[in-house]
Amino acid sequence: MAPKTTLSRDDIISMDAFVAIRRDKRSEVVAMKKHRRVALGPHATFYFENFLTMWWQIQEMLYIEKGGEEQMADELAAYAPLVPKGSELVATFMLEIDEPVRRARVLGSLGGIDSHLFVEINGEKIYAVPEDDAERNREDGKTSAVHFLRFPLNPSQIAAFRQAESRILLGCDHPNYGHLAIVSDSTRQALAQDFI
Repeated sequence: MAPKTTLSRDDIISMDAFVAIRRDKRSEVVAMKKHRRVALGPHATFYFENFLTMWWQIQEMLYIEKGGEEQMADELAAYAPLVPKGSELVATFMLEIDEPVRRARVLGSLGGIDSHLFVEINGEKIYAVPEDDAERNREDGKTSAVHFLRFPLNPSQIAAFRQAESRILLGCDHPNYGHLAIVSDSTRQALAQDFI
């Protein structure tokens, strides 16, 4: 079955309906997300999004904040664009550092990191295209802790990604954060479902 590539108001269910399925759906989402998460070095993680992760995000925000239709428009505007369109991977990239002083120091040294992130398929690098919803890098060299990224793939790259024998890595070649991570086969299989 082809993945859903758009998320609209018609996909959002009522709060009563959501409450009725919330526990079971949460278990499904948690199990699915386990295979869509890749740590990169000591501070960074890629969280790969799809229709279900973004649907869940919107439903949960509406459930927690109870903002109704007015809030729904904002949530859809924020999260619907992060559903992969069938020839790309979409990720939330987070720099996760609990200690405030260390966090400020690390973020202050990683300006422009979003242009140094890539997926590598059998030696071919595909660099991330950052979402342009907000400026996430300051002139003083500080970067945001959260970045939204697209990895557009062409048909031959998608075909290679689907092959179990392909070597797939995620990486960063920023001078202050050079790291690589091997994409496990379970993650490769999960992410391959994002392609049409």
